[in-house]
Amino acid sequence: MKEFFQLLGLEFKRFLSNRVILAIFFMAPVFYGLLFQAVYRKAQLQDLPILVVDADQTPSSALLIDALSDNPSLKVAEVLGEVQYLKEKMLEEEFMAVVQIPQDFEANILQKRHPEVRVDLNMVNLLEANLASRNLQLVLASLNAGFEIEGLKKQGMSPPQAAAAYEAFQISFHKLYNSSGSYLYYMLPGLLAAILQQVIFLAMAISFARDFEDGHFSRLAKASPFAGYSLLLKILPIAIFLPLNYALMYWGFQYFQIDFLMPLDKLLPLVIYFSLAATFIGLLFSIVLPSQLTATELLMVISTPAFVLSGFSWPRSGMPPLLAEAANYIPLTPFIEGLRKLSYYGAELSQIEPEIKQLQFLALSAFVLLFVVLQIKTLLRRRKLNALPESDSKFRAESLKN
Repeated sequence: MKEFFQLLGLEFKRFLSNRVILAIFFMAPVFYGLLFQAVYRKAQLQDLPILVVDADQTPSSALLIDALSDNPSLKVAEVLGEVQYLKEKMLEEEFMAVVQIPQDFEANILQKRHPEVRVDLNMVNLLEANLASRNLQLVLASLNAGFEIEGLKKQGMSPPQAAAAYEAFQISFHKLYNSSGSYLYYMLPGLLAAILQQVIFLAMAISFARDFEDGHFSRLAKASPFAGYSLLLKILPIAIFLPLNYALMYWGFQYFQIDFLMPLDKLLPLVIYFSLAATFIGLLFSIVLPSQLTATELLMVISTPAFVLSGFSWPRSGMPPLLAEAANYIPLTPFIEGLRKLSYYGAELSQIEPEIKQLQFLALSAFVLLFVVLQIKTLLRRRKLNALPESDSKFRAESLKN
């Protein structure tokens, strides 16, 4: 038991001596959390610049321009009488949209000729384009209804009759789950989960691989023939340090007043199994690939596209079936799905049971594989050490020392 605690102290020392991993493990979640919070702090885009080409210049066209200006998501950056090089103008000024009011706009409305207002959208940034399109449609549809109702009133209808004649039925939209449309609420959980998975992968990728490279594995193998002995030594440091990361992130949500519906009693099982799955997969790569560089590179190959495959930003229903199925075997995917249910829907524990079971499957599968491989390598290393002749005792002692 004394030797176990000596080796455990050595594991903590080796973990803390790697400044790069230490910085990534403790600083990356904090840095990226602050960065994402700063980037998405406004939560919603406002004042998207649009160009209005008013070829009519009448009270009706002025009313349309005023309505566009009153929308908080839009900003009428410039009003021109005409424009010859539309695409060049959009490129130079980075307008999100160009609204073209035709000549005789007011006259045609009064004569029921239904003039066409043309809208050209800048589709380079889909988020900005969709937001601009949605708000432009809202403004133009409202104004269109207003013009039609005013026309009916001029024909002698009372205001209620005019409104009833124009509207066959009323439409009522209610936004549920992130009702404010906050992009911060939408992106932050998924991005931080992806960072956490990457941090765990990096920390675990070098654990056994480093031992194989510098000879420390010989000392672990000599201490016990049982693979669980050395495995426990590797898991305990991260089992102590990782909760500090989670606690810091949870505090960050409270500090920045990011109010997710995630009670700890429901969040904890999801976090525990996600951590176990990511830890065991990282350890598996570290054992199978006894090179720090190779293990790290391959885990990054898995981790880098994980956010895209997880279905957080692009739904998995829109992916090829093979890719959508492969995403289930990355811990991030079930974790994010469960996190979304907890944070947005306020789900009960039973409602995230499929995600927890998938994480349990990944954790158990990775653990069995890494345990078998580690047990084989431990026994082979012990046999190799025991086969050393007594004349090589100096080399043997040096191997155990390392």
